[in-house]
Amino acid sequence: MINGLIVAFILTMIIHTAETLSYSVRYAGVKLNKLAVALSLSGIIVLVSRTSNLIQAPITAKFVDHAKIDPTLDVLQYLRFIILASSVGTLIAIILFPTFVSLFGRIITKLEVAGSIPKLISSVTIGQLKNTRHYLRSPMLKISQFRYLDVPKRFILLNVVVTAIYTVGVLSSLYAAHMIPALSTTASQSSGIINGIATIILTIFIDPQLGLITDKAAHDLRMRDQLGKIYMLLMVSRFFGTMLAQLLLIPAAYVIGVVVAFL
Repeated sequence: MINGLIVAFILTMIIHTAETLSYSVRYAGVKLNKLAVALSLSGIIVLVSRTSNLIQAPITAKFVDHAKIDPTLDVLQYLRFIILASSVGTLIAIILFPTFVSLFGRIITKLEVAGSIPKLISSVTIGQLKNTRHYLRSPMLKISQFRYLDVPKRFILLNVVVTAIYTVGVLSSLYAAHMIPALSTTASQSSGIINGIATIILTIFIDPQLGLITDKAAHDLRMRDQLGKIYMLLMVSRFFGTMLAQLLLIPAAYVIGVVVAFL
């Protein structure tokens, strides 16, 4: 099972790195004033995330099944280790953010010339891949750079909460399945009970606010310079959200357990 845990850790790390780096695509698009093109490229990131999730989900669910055979298997510690992977993946994305802003800026420019993703991919040469080292950038994280950003504290707090809920949603349903063997199938399919809360908050409070911030930056040069710092702040809040998920795992599993018991 250790090999499976390592694979699940790596895939979870990839999922959260990819999802968090979606900010770099948006920022590159705003800097080049080509946001629509940038948003079309975000589908590539979604593809990487969903492909990893297709493999990661059944591997994680297998831990619960194996615990029925081997009672000594500590499912809770396994799930906490996977949540840790989400924190590591988010941290990697924060470090890579400046580099990927530069890379996606170049990709957006090349995509305009190529006209399509397949043509863009086929036009890539070994020499161009070697030249990617010139786009390496180191992140500049200072508390003072966030001090004067016009971002509501409630918005940042909600982003922390939503990230925590999404991070723990599926894992809490699996732990609920482990706690209630008689209703394990029902519990394992009930992650929507938890994720639904996050979806409501995201749709009503976060996405519209983020859209307004991005739109302002697209039309205001002063705001455009601040947008990178705002995205960095959002990524840091995502990191704290993954840490908060460690605390929410057991309570969320109990909520699912109570709900499925009444279904």
